[in-house]
Amino acid sequence: MSLPADSLSLRHALLALAVTAVWGSNFVVIHIGLEHLPPLLFAALRFLCAFLPAALFLKRPDVPWRNLAAYGLLVGAGQFGVLFIAMNGHITPGLASLVVQTQVFFTIGLAMVLSGERVRPFQVAALLITLVGLSIILLHTDGSTTGLGLALVLVAAASWAGSNIVVRATPGVDMVAYVVWASLFTVPPLLLLSLVFEGWPAMRDGLANADAGTWAAVLWQSVGNTMFGYAMWGWLLSRYPVATIAPMALLVPIFGMGASALWLGEPLQSWKLAAAGLVMAGLALNLLWPKLAAQLRRRETPRPLPMPPSA
Repeated sequence: MSLPADSLSLRHALLALAVTAVWGSNFVVIHIGLEHLPPLLFAALRFLCAFLPAALFLKRPDVPWRNLAAYGLLVGAGQFGVLFIAMNGHITPGLASLVVQTQVFFTIGLAMVLSGERVRPFQVAALLITLVGLSIILLHTDGSTTGLGLALVLVAAASWAGSNIVVRATPGVDMVAYVVWASLFTVPPLLLLSLVFEGWPAMRDGLANADAGTWAAVLWQSVGNTMFGYAMWGWLLSRYPVATIAPMALLVPIFGMGASALWLGEPLQSWKLAAAGLVMAGLALNLLWPKLAAQLRRRETPRPLPMPPSA
């Protein structure tokens, strides 16, 4: 029996909730991994474990190598490499989970430039609301969150947006196999960057000092965040409209900030909650307005009068 196109079953809603919980709490896991591993080396190990041994069992998706390479570089060095650097003392996990969601607006901007898509008024309003929230964060930088950290996470968000544009060129692809094989182009540049900027002594010491918690963080990044997260999200998107699934991603910052507060003791000051509320409001407006506007139009459309009975 087919499911309604615009409503999630309880089981699938719980599945989507589990994915967002994994993605949100993952920022705390990143913090744990960074306690011993240099950021770029940590990112390289994440994608190495995503590539092997999965590549031995998953067939390479039928997409051009250049597509896989572009995605791998954008997600690996651009998104997670830069994000890990930012989270290595420049921004708290909770705020990082919030700011990186601005990838939505970067994706819209890139789509406008590359394919001529027109920006709509509600998207401009959503962006302005989000920018006010980001401005509040910038005005409250301190030892735990810096302007550099905020800028780096925005770069990571822009890289994520670039990877979204790359993926849009390959509709219907198996996302798990796609991510696994794209990792082939992620590991070498991250290792090279780690060697150049972090140095062999830091890499060696990081591996030597890595404990069970560190390796669990690496595996969680690969298996939980990548394999489970991408596989289940893609599975849900294949069964429901994007407008039904995409708003669930708004829960990621909530789980991210909540997990950071509970496990790491990250304070949730009033300014931080206000900034989070504004950023989330902007994201919600961007994701939910088209569906809400369509419902309002349907309600306002006059129904045809019944025809009088024939004599």
